[in-house]
Amino acid sequence: MLEEEYQPRRVLPRHLRPEPVPEAPFSYEIRTAVAADLPAVRDVYNLYVANSTVTFDTKQKSLHEWRAVFSRSERLELPFLVAVSPAGTLLGYAHVVPWGNRAINRTVVETSIYLGPASTGKGLGKALLAALLDACQQAGVRQVIAIIGDQGADASIRLHASFGFKEIGRMGRVGFKFDRWLGTVTMQKNLKKLKRR
Repeated sequence: MLEEEYQPRRVLPRHLRPEPVPEAPFSYEIRTAVAADLPAVRDVYNLYVANSTVTFDTKQKSLHEWRAVFSRSERLELPFLVAVSPAGTLLGYAHVVPWGNRAINRTVVETSIYLGPASTGKGLGKALLAALLDACQQAGVRQVIAIIGDQGADASIRLHASFGFKEIGRMGRVGFKFDRWLGTVTMQKNLKKLKRR
């Protein structure tokens, strides 16, 4: 090593240091998804498939599969929401499917909320869940179910509990991913029927 590498580095006095550039405020708009959002929805979801136990899926979903999910949501008039930045970048999404994937009763649904990697820890999940529950109520949904992977899911469980979801069950060792067994926590929320005027 060179001798100067052992010397303490000189530091500029505080008054000569450049001011740090403030980070732009985190802002977004939550709106109903459109077909053009689906490639970005796919990319967000597939990140979780490849890197997380939040979903037990091990095979990434194709754009064709996402189009089928979106088409079904539209046909059943169930909410499919996206959060986008002012520049139009998709930051996350939230949607529901009929419970147990049965279209026979669209008033009992299962939630799905995913955030892009730069959007976590900023309150976006809370905002998406609030908007999703409101949209579900407007659509006449009566029961909302959340099935949460139990590995590192404390924040998600707390989030759902803060919206009035109650834990109704746990199942252990029902998924196998990344060489380990995983369980689920099931939570449920009753939505009050809106009074029509």
